Amino acid sequence: MNRKLRLVLTLIAALVISACGAPAADDGGAEAGAAAAEEAAPAAQEDTGAESSLAEFHPAWPYAPPPTGHFNTWVTNGMTLGIYRALMEPPLFMFLWADGSWLPVAGESWEWVDDTTLRINLIQGAVWSDGSAFTSQDVINTFSIARLLSQTVWRFLSDVQAVDDHTVDFILSGPSTTVPRRVLREIHTTASSVYGDFAQRTRDLVAAGKTNADDEWKQLLQEFNEFRPDEMVVLGPYQIDPNSITESQMILNKVETSYWANTVRFDRMVNYNGETPVVTPLVLSGDVDYATHGFPPATEREFMSLGYRIIRAPIYGGPALYFNHTIHPFEMKEVRQALAYAINFEENAFISLAESGVAQECMCGFSDNLTPLWLSGDARAKLNPYAQDLELAEQMLLDIGFTQANDGVWIDDTGVRMEWELTAPAEYSDWSAAAENVAEQLTNFGFKTSFRGVNFQQHPIDVNEGKFQMAIRGWGAGNPHPSFSYEINFSTHNAAATGASGGSGSIDLPGMSFDLNVSTDSVGNVDLWALTKEAGSGGDAAMQIEALDTIAQAYNELLPQIPLWERYGNNPVPSRFASGWLPEGAPIYVNSPYADSFVVIQILTGQLGPAE
Repeated sequence: MNRKLRLVLTLIAALVISACGAPAADDGGAEAGAAAAEEAAPAAQEDTGAESSLAEFHPAWPYAPPPTGHFNTWVTNGMTLGIYRALMEPPLFMFLWADGSWLPVAGESWEWVDDTTLRINLIQGAVWSDGSAFTSQDVINTFSIARLLSQTVWRFLSDVQAVDDHTVDFILSGPSTTVPRRVLREIHTTASSVYGDFAQRTRDLVAAGKTNADDEWKQLLQEFNEFRPDEMVVLGPYQIDPNSITESQMILNKVETSYWANTVRFDRMVNYNGETPVVTPLVLSGDVDYATHGFPPATEREFMSLGYRIIRAPIYGGPALYFNHTIHPFEMKEVRQALAYAINFEENAFISLAESGVAQECMCGFSDNLTPLWLSGDARAKLNPYAQDLELAEQMLLDIGFTQANDGVWIDDTGVRMEWELTAPAEYSDWSAAAENVAEQLTNFGFKTSFRGVNFQQHPIDVNEGKFQMAIRGWGAGNPHPSFSYEINFSTHNAAATGASGGSGSIDLPGMSFDLNVSTDSVGNVDLWALTKEAGSGGDAAMQIEALDTIAQAYNELLPQIPLWERYGNNPVPSRFASGWLPEGAPIYVNSPYADSFVVIQILTGQLGPAE
C-alpha cells in the first residue's frame, strides 16, 4: 500500500496533463529526461568476458534463432529483443512517467496545430545503418506499414503527411487524448530502404479505395508476413550482428554512424537467450547485467545474498485467470465471481513473487496506481475487491443450482462434476507458481483443478485458438491511459472484440470468446468495446472518465478474467560489466521495466556505462 500511495502521488499531476496533450518537448526537456533519467556463460566468457577490451552491456531477452527468427521486425518471430528494440528501431519519443514529460528520441519536439493535427519535428542529421538519411518519408512509410497491419493507431488517424523533410503532420479522424501515446511511443521507426516498397503499395491500395477486407489487401499482407530481410537496418545506436546469433546469445554492435554513437557508452551488447530457467544461472554468475524475468522468491533471495540490487518498478499489470467462455459454466458471471471469492489473492501474490506481487484492490482491469487519476470517487467506492470469502462463494454456487458431491467436488446445474485443467507458460516461473497455487486453492474449494505448464511460445497460440479451459495470461498495460489496458483485456485473446484474436488478423481464432455486448446489474446494457474506443477518443478527459467509470464497474461485476495480482519488477542488477545506475528512488523508476524502459533510457542518454 505504501508503494502504491507513493506512485499515485508521483503520477497524479503528470499523467492527467500528459493524457490531455503535453506541451511540445524541447531541448530543455531532453536534458531533464537525461537527468531523470547454462551453456551460454562459457561461450560468452570465451569471446566477450571481463577480459574483453570492449565496453559491454549484458542483457537477457528471449528470441527464436534463425530460421524461425528473422529480421522482419513487424511480424511474428521478428528478432526485436523486446525493450531493446528501442536501441535499434527507436520510437519518436519515450515517456517519463514521474513528471509526464517526453524524452526526444527520433523526434525532437511535437505540438498540436489544432485539435486534430499533431505535428512532429524530427531530429536532423541522423542516418540509418545503411547510410541513407532519416527523413519524414521514413515516418510516413513506418505508419503505412502499421496501416497495412491494421494496427490500433489507424482507428484514430486519417492520414500522415510530410510538411518538409523533417516535419510530419498526423491528421486525426477526430480529437483524441491517447493519440500522442500511440504515435509518439507505440510505433518503432523502421527504414524506408527495407519497407518502403510495401509502404507505397499500401498507400496505392488506399488510394484505390481498398481496405483490409479486400483480396488485394490480404494478398499484400500475406506477402509482407512472409518477407524476410537479410539484416535489420537500424537508426538507433546498436545493430544485431547476424553472424553472431546462436541458440544461446547474440551480439549487438554499436553503429558508429548513429545519431547516438557519441552518447551511448557501450561498444556492444551481448544478449543472452532464454526464459527464467535458462537465464537464472547466468544472473547468479554475474554474466547478465540486468534481467526483467519474473524470478521466484527463492531465487531473489539468492540474488540478494550475493549483494545484487533489486529494482522494484511498477509494471501496471500482472497475471490473470482467463476462462474459455464457451465452456459451461464459465459463461456464468456468478461462477466467475464465486471463484474470485474462493481465491486468497494475497497468498497467491506472495507465493509467486513475494514483495513484488501485490494483490489488487480495484479489480477493475487496470492498475490500482492509476485509478485515482481516471475513476471518479463514486465509481471507486462501488468496486468490489473480492476479499476471500469461502462461505459467500459457496452460497453463490448453491443459489444457482450447484451441489457438492461427497468428496467435496462441486457439481454444476447440469449434473457435471467441476474438474478442470489450468495452463500457464511453463518457463514463466511467477505465472507458473501463480497457476499452481490457484489450482490448489480452487481444488480445496471443490473446483478440482490440475495445472499443466505449456511452452511459453505455444501457450498464447493455444489460448488464441480456444484450446484451453482456464489459463494464466496477462491483464493491464504499461501505458498511462486505462483504455490501453482494456484493449489488452478485451481483445488480445478475444476475437469477440475485433474479429481477430491476438492481433493475428485471422477471424477464426476465438480466444476466450467473451461477448463484449453485455448486460449488467451495475451499469445496464453496454458495449464494452465501443466504450473502450470512446474512453480513448475525444479531447475531454472528464468525458473519458465517465466512460471509464462505466467500463470499470462492468468489468468488476463481470470479471471476464480475474486479475490475480499486480506485478512489480524484481529485476536483479549484478552490474559486473555496467555502472552508473541511478539510485533507488530516482524518478526514472516510476517507469515500467517494459513500457518506456528505464534501462533503455539510461543507456540511450549515456547514464549507464562500463563498469569502472
